[in-house]
Amino acid sequence: MFIGEYQHTIDEKGRLAVPAKFRQRLSKGAVVTRGLDNCLFLYPKEEWVKLAAKLAALPISQANTRAFSRLMLAGAMDVEIDKQGRMLLPEYLRQYAEMQKKVIVAGLYTRLEIWDEDKWNKYKESTEVKSGDIAEALGDLGV
Repeated sequence: MFIGEYQHTIDEKGRLAVPAKFRQRLSKGAVVTRGLDNCLFLYPKEEWVKLAAKLAALPISQANTRAFSRLMLAGAMDVEIDKQGRMLLPEYLRQYAEMQKKVIVAGLYTRLEIWDEDKWNKYKESTEVKSGDIAEALGDLGV
């Protein structure tokens, strides 16, 4: 599983060093795509296959499902981890997430999220302020 928060940098060629503890899990292939809240989602290939199948099964007659499928599927790109543990983040995805040099890689159980560091810090601060309300709402879901 992916957990934790790691600070990294994107080099001049658009490569990101994947945290060492996650490299083995991604060694059989990975997919990076547009995420929500202007971050990128990085999935191990086997998790991506499960998600893509669910997205493909959504009804195309509904505008929201078409839009979400387009966001996730059309934006996706296979990535490989090189011998130095780096992967190339496509330019269009770096632009989507408005990434500068410093990024945060956050583990979220079955996926990683890659955030511009400033955006992550702002998001985290605003979420921490609302944590009590969020926890109460999740209680209704059985969490």
